[in-house]
Amino acid sequence: MSILDVEEAIGKLTLGEKIKLISGGDFWHTASIPEANIPAIRFSDGPNGVRGTRFFNGVPSAAFPCGTALGATWNIDLLMDAGRTMGEEAKAKGVHVILGPTVNMQRSPLGGRAFESFSEDPVLSGKSASSIIQGIQSTGVLATIKHFVCNDQEDERNALNVIVSQRALREIYLKPFQVAIRDANPACVMTSYNKVNGQHASENKYLIEDILRGEWGWKGLIVSDWYGVYSTSESVNAGVDIEMPGPIGFRGELVSRAIVARTIHQHVLDERVREVLRLVNKATQSGILENTPELTRDLPETCAQLRKIAGESIVLLKNDDQILPFKRNRTIAVMGPNAKIARLSGGGSASLFPYYSITPLEGILAKVGNSDVKYMPGVRGFNILPTMGSTTKSPSGEVGVLWRTYLKAHDVENRKPIDEMHLQDANVFLADYNHPAIKDVSTWYAELIGIFTPEESGEYEFGVIVYGTAKLYVNDIMVVDNETVQTQGEAFFGCGTVQETGRIFLECSRAYEIKVQFGNSSTCKLRSLTVTVPGGGLRVGLSKAIDDEEAILDAVEVAKSVDQVVLCVGLSGDIESEGFDRKDMKFPGNTNKFISAILHANSNTAVVVQSGSSVEMPWAKCLDVSGAYKGIRVK
Repeated sequence: MSILDVEEAIGKLTLGEKIKLISGGDFWHTASIPEANIPAIRFSDGPNGVRGTRFFNGVPSAAFPCGTALGATWNIDLLMDAGRTMGEEAKAKGVHVILGPTVNMQRSPLGGRAFESFSEDPVLSGKSASSIIQGIQSTGVLATIKHFVCNDQEDERNALNVIVSQRALREIYLKPFQVAIRDANPACVMTSYNKVNGQHASENKYLIEDILRGEWGWKGLIVSDWYGVYSTSESVNAGVDIEMPGPIGFRGELVSRAIVARTIHQHVLDERVREVLRLVNKATQSGILENTPELTRDLPETCAQLRKIAGESIVLLKNDDQILPFKRNRTIAVMGPNAKIARLSGGGSASLFPYYSITPLEGILAKVGNSDVKYMPGVRGFNILPTMGSTTKSPSGEVGVLWRTYLKAHDVENRKPIDEMHLQDANVFLADYNHPAIKDVSTWYAELIGIFTPEESGEYEFGVIVYGTAKLYVNDIMVVDNETVQTQGEAFFGCGTVQETGRIFLECSRAYEIKVQFGNSSTCKLRSLTVTVPGGGLRVGLSKAIDDEEAILDAVEVAKSVDQVVLCVGLSGDIESEGFDRKDMKFPGNTNKFISAILHANSNTAVVVQSGSSVEMPWAKCLDVSGAYKGIRVK
């Protein structure tokens, strides 16, 4: 596409067209003005890989190790290569601007979003971000460094007031932004949700105009975090060029009224428009066309690169008596709640659907063979049940679940679905779900169906979290009711309920139909104080019911029977997530008790911890005076 003459375009645009440009055109795009040859530019999350424009049933993507892991490599050349791959991934998704990297400080280990950031060290964070930004922008795709600034807490993040001294602000919180802007010149900076010393970041002229654009001399576009604008005149005058998402927010007609009232001057509006048009010029030079269809890019070299990054991110904390590496010719047990689940990322906007995933157990089995490995799940290692999907099949036999959308309620006989699709996961966020038949409909319904065949008899637990309403049935027996009474939870960016659970006895090798009846967000009985999003959300969990005491005793006996044990524990996207903070640094449930018991049973145990932020390890110093277990290996 040809380069726009920015000044000529500004001179020809109407007031209404200018106002349109400083708000998003939709959830992921800038506004287009075809009459002026101004195309829409596509944004996409994010820091752990390029998801594309769809939370719901999106196109698979390369899942990069989280920010903490990237920082732990201490390898800026490798991170630059990672950035290049992110850029190529963005091209496949038709994305002009990646919303990443995240360089906020991991100042508190409880920060729910800490896993997105690189480190608690501002120089390491700045250097890591610089490398990734340079890699991304070498492909023609643009990068957005975020969240500017002091966005280190998720609890009440829209109202949080960070009171910080000038020295701490400069030497800790602003430093990684300063380093990355100096060394890599990102095209965009995203403002944070919170206040800094009493003023929201999106209204903070001192941060945006005086420091970022003034002292540092940076030239580029300031984009708000999604729903992170709380005013009209204040945000425009402070320097926020575009409010996302759009088109309805604090701009539009309100800007027009502010122009009339002279609370926004025309030359200030032109400055905001000027940066949007400059971004359009930069973005279109990538060769990515407007509204390009989203495609996959699953290449062997990408797989090899992700494996290399993950390998270099592993930190060996302790290896007493040189027990690692393990010996191939010795018997081995793989244990723990994280052994049979692929924990790829924290929750929130960093999440995506990966090209593939491999659990620790699958990886070990591939190396040593099934006959030489014993597996024990151990205790409950989660606060929320693992999602159903990988353990179920659709009625047609595909791994996953069947989704059907209806315009009529569940009690209407002979209703017909307006939409039907196969999903590989039962964690459904419908913020970007669209169908022509529901365009002008406030209330609609859906069914999610999966066929589950247990590998062993026993009680199974089902869990439902919903933004909307939902009931879960097993062979037409209602097991979970999350409709009649609802309790506010933290899921779906604070809009959803807590997890409601139910148990039922299931027989080994018998097929059961799991059906969830769902009503969209308009049916929700909650009155959330957070920003609401359209469509709603549904998360269905499934696990064999676990008695922790029995599980520990069984695992101990297995640990005693083998030469070496790999113990997989850690956190998950339900514990570390955007939207809420952790309440403590503990592993969930009885995990620590389980670890201690296994270490006592077999000193040749390697503890593999998967977490994006710090965790307590009380067992790491519990060395028995008799030497009952003296070798604790932690990765």
